[in-house]
Amino acid sequence: MTKANPPDPEGFEVTDATALAAAISAGQIAAYDVMEASLAACYERADMGAVVYLDEDMARAGAKAADALPPDQRGPLHGVPFLVKDLGGFAKDLPATAGSSAIRAQGRKPENDSHLLQGLRQTGLIPFGLTATPPFGLSLTCEPDGMAATCNPWNSSLTPGGSSGGAAAAVAAGIVAIAHATDAAGSIRVPAACCGLTGLKPSRGAVPGGPDFANHLMGIASELVLARSVRDVKTAFDAVAQPMAPVHLPERPRVAVALPERCGAVQCQAAKAAADALRDSGCEVYEVRAPDRLGTEAHAIARTILAVSLAEWLTALRIPDDKIPPLAAAMAAEGRATPATALFAASRQLARLTNRANKLFRSADAILMPVLSSAPPVVGALDLSGTAPDKHMAQLEAFAPNAAIANVAGLPALALPFGMANGLPLGVQLVGPPGADFALLKLGALIEARAPAIPFPHPIAGLPA
Repeated sequence: MTKANPPDPEGFEVTDATALAAAISAGQIAAYDVMEASLAACYERADMGAVVYLDEDMARAGAKAADALPPDQRGPLHGVPFLVKDLGGFAKDLPATAGSSAIRAQGRKPENDSHLLQGLRQTGLIPFGLTATPPFGLSLTCEPDGMAATCNPWNSSLTPGGSSGGAAAAVAAGIVAIAHATDAAGSIRVPAACCGLTGLKPSRGAVPGGPDFANHLMGIASELVLARSVRDVKTAFDAVAQPMAPVHLPERPRVAVALPERCGAVQCQAAKAAADALRDSGCEVYEVRAPDRLGTEAHAIARTILAVSLAEWLTALRIPDDKIPPLAAAMAAEGRATPATALFAASRQLARLTNRANKLFRSADAILMPVLSSAPPVVGALDLSGTAPDKHMAQLEAFAPNAAIANVAGLPALALPFGMANGLPLGVQLVGPPGADFALLKLGALIEARAPAIPFPHPIAGLPA
């Protein structure tokens, strides 16, 4: 792995959504021309399978409106093309299908934006299409039902991660500079690590889930974006953050490094290098035992919630099991067989685990750990054609150990890249106590400023050289 570069704030240049918006506002390029470049990239890189739905009329109308907007009404991401995940918060007139051919056949189009999308639009982002997700978000890879699998822009034989795999592939491939993503058990952080991106899974309640709260999942799910920089993620979070008691960092932040037993040497090396970057920036850094047992418990709780939720969802949509992938049907059957007493027990276990997870921060302001245990697997390695949920869920936990802790305990978790190995980016994550979202972003900026540059395979569409 490449050694971290020394900090050079004066020479630090980021090519991201913020830079693209600045170029538009400075008159270097029109929002309309940026959108045309993004649409062209969608077609040029269609074999990547990142984008599953495009509305060119919406794209061009949005870009024209952006160019006509007076300077004093422009947001920080003015004129930047934006893709919405095919699962989670809706965008008006973009027919999200949760990666399911059965939902796709129903042809539903949302009549309004979700509260999250309303806030993101206020930054100046222009939604115009949907990114791929596995059916019902049930995998940490990305193979939509009835569509081509999504490929990793760094190596097309590998997965970009999931379930926000299409979003990650679109940003890493430069189709857009920033994209919507969701996370119920690692689905922002895993694709970020697979594709060299930055993504925040916010604290429980930190971002809006309304107006219908369809992605609530008993509080384990949250939404925001995937991007190429910490500052882009911060801008998005600023735009949608709900009032919460913030957690402030002390003058010398304390960061505990936790290396899960199942993580490979390269992944652990990346976490240690990121820890060195924080140490160089003045943080107090020390190693602790990884909360592996807590991770396994969190994964089991998340599984119960996901199975019951899927069963209820399919009933509400009147979708029979023979219209969905076999593994999804098996998970739904598991959900229907779960008695109310077991679901209540899971809610009690969630509360207890939350209490135990909060205690991890008695002597630490943040915990630094790898996101993945290994490099991304090949496309199709975690498909939904089987009928054994135990095997599938065990594979997910092994690939992203301890990822579900942040979801079940409601903690913020920030994934960001640090270094490369074998031609692929490496990812680490910072986890903090509830309300520490901005604190993690501040620590993430320290890591980012000292991290090796990520040589993305494609520049951002429309960004002037």
